[in-house]
Order: sequence, then structure tokens, then C-alpha cells
Amino acid sequence: METNRQKKIGGVLQRDVADVIQLALREAGVQGILVSVTKVSVTTDLSIAKVYMSVFPHQEGERVLKEVNQVKSQIKHQVAQRTKNQLRRMPELSYFIDDSLEYISNIEEAVKGKEDPIHNPELLEKRKKK
Repeated sequence: METNRQKKIGGVLQRDVADVIQLALREAGVQGILVSVTKVSVTTDLSIAKVYMSVFPHQEGERVLKEVNQVKSQIKHQVAQRTKNQLRRMPELSYFIDDSLEYISNIEEAVKGKEDPIHNPELLEKRKKK
């Protein structure tokens, strides 16, 4: 379970990392891609922060993740500048794609009946447990 300190640091990092990434995308002239930081979880020793990003459209997720990892040190530096009054030591940032929104969307599609096994019996084969 996360301590209040971890949650507080995660919240600060979440806001600042999101700002830095969105600014970088604007400066690079990237159009039509929305990146939001959905969660930042910090280890108990505050040395590592896992940054979960949601990318829309989700097909661009891997490309955005690759580009973010290429400029990882610049992002860390800019975030460190913003948080220098709140954090003594800047945690190492690791980036991940948060696909929970896509997962929820797939569940909604299934509930709406687009994948109805009664009308489409071939679906039953792929749903069976192996």
C-alpha cells in the first residue's frame, strides 16, 4: 500500500511530467495525438517512479512511448527543475502505456453485443479456456 508521501510525490510528478510531455509534443509540431499521464507510482524508497501514459489514438501508443524513452533524460531534467522545491532527489522515471481505457472500451463493445456468440457461434471457440 502506498504511503501518503508516495501518493503526494506521485501526484506532483504526474502533473509535471504531463505538462513537460505535452509541451514537448507541441514544440515538435505533433498534431492529433493526445497524451495524458494517468498514474505515477513511486517506490517506497522514492528512487523509481513508474509513469503510466494514456495515448489517443491508442494505435500511436508504441511510437509515443519510443519517442518519450529517447528523450527520457531531458524530461527528467525539466521535471526536476519544476519540482526542485518539493523533492530533494528526483526519482528515476520509467514509462509505460496505460491501456486500461482501451480495455474498458473493449468490454463496453462486448456488453453492447457486437461479439454475441448466439448470433456468431465462431466466437465460442476463442472464448474457451485452454
